[in-house]
Amino acid sequence: MVTAAHQHTAPGPEAPRTFPEGFLWGSATASYQIEGAAAEDGRTPSIWDTYARTPGRVRNGDTGDIATDHYHRWREDVALMADLGIGAYRFSLAWPRIQPTGRGPAAQKGLDFYRRLVDELLDKGIQPVATLYHWDLPQELEDAGGWPERATAERFAEYAALAADALGDRVKTWTTLNEPWCSAFLGYGSGVHAPGRTDPVDALRAAHHLNLAHGLAVRALRDRIPADARCSVTLNLHHLRPLTGDAADADAVRRIDALANRVFTGPMLRGAYPEDLLKDTAPLTDWSFVHDGDLREIHQPLDFLGVNYYTPTVVSRADGSGTHTSDGHGRSAHSPWPGADDVAFHQPPGETTAMGWAVDPSGLHELLGRLASDFPGLPLVITENGAAFDDYADPSGDVNDPARISYLRGHLAAVHQAIADGADVRGYFLWSLLDNFEWGYGYSKRFGAVYVDYPTGTRIPKASARWYSAVARTGVLPDA
Repeated sequence: MVTAAHQHTAPGPEAPRTFPEGFLWGSATASYQIEGAAAEDGRTPSIWDTYARTPGRVRNGDTGDIATDHYHRWREDVALMADLGIGAYRFSLAWPRIQPTGRGPAAQKGLDFYRRLVDELLDKGIQPVATLYHWDLPQELEDAGGWPERATAERFAEYAALAADALGDRVKTWTTLNEPWCSAFLGYGSGVHAPGRTDPVDALRAAHHLNLAHGLAVRALRDRIPADARCSVTLNLHHLRPLTGDAADADAVRRIDALANRVFTGPMLRGAYPEDLLKDTAPLTDWSFVHDGDLREIHQPLDFLGVNYYTPTVVSRADGSGTHTSDGHGRSAHSPWPGADDVAFHQPPGETTAMGWAVDPSGLHELLGRLASDFPGLPLVITENGAAFDDYADPSGDVNDPARISYLRGHLAAVHQAIADGADVRGYFLWSLLDNFEWGYGYSKRFGAVYVDYPTGTRIPKASARWYSAVARTGVLPDA
């Protein structure tokens, strides 16, 4: 990703915050959230197509059928990135666009779309960063059992091979999975994400098979991409805090840390599931779905770890004062936390975004410090960070979003401080390039640096886009 040495000195009171030379500045999107063209060129339904079309699942009945029409406006969107001086673009490939049934040969028209996109990015001097899976499982694979089934991991490795064969000569940075916690625990536990299932054991089975899919995909990628290409995974690691200093609250942190974080970092980065996770969930399952050799397969060397952060999570023992929430991803009568019914979740104090998420950059600083301590020598990249606010175009056509600029400034300052403290952070990707389909919230939440007028598709860079452009071009974080 970045090979520059990360020798760094904390700034004095008058010194500007300057990021290391070679630090990568990017933006990110996801296929179902922006592409549209849901039935064009052979693409078949994903679990999110099915989920969004199910009454009551998505606010206002919104779907990703059109989204921001990136499938037809990709050249315009790349030009926007080039105009903003963004150095890298993290996008996801739509599995049902490349392999419509989730098995068998690739659909060349689908691959051609990504070939054109990558060529345009390279022509504009923008590094393509491809994510293989951002939640759009082909519906046919869900019909066959989905992520709780081992066969889905095997199909994912075949899909990874198809993508690498088509794009590996031009894409030098690959991410296997985006936020597998959401796929497993929101998709199969609480049901607030596709496919909307609510079985705690299926959620744990899905988590394991996503881990296995990651390992198998890394192996498939390594067999096909050049030696200097990079492999990674992106995790939405929860920065957990206890509500009080009580020992029971500390144990609540431990329990959720196992289910939110170590269920993935354990096998992926250490080659084992945490013993306390297995013990906590023993009343539900004996984990016999973990086969001999699986952990060896999952534990593949990575070139960096992608970190997504938006807000901290506050927990306590359940005493009736908290609620079971899905960390702002939606509410459900079903918990996304198998075996942790005695844990309550609490709203952190302070300012919030339009999602109701607390604005707390210190959580990002502390999370990066923990990762640097727990996994020394593993480079880190912020693969998502950003905020939704109630943006609108004023009568002159401008979109001013000072709250987002403040959010970004605070979180970039936290990244800068983490680097000064010794964390090997190599890059930052703003979520998101465009306003888009925000999963269960439909089009009601705007995360983009670029405003999208959905009826016309018109793109308007917000004030935050111009602010971020200046930071990306100079590597200097202004104080105001």
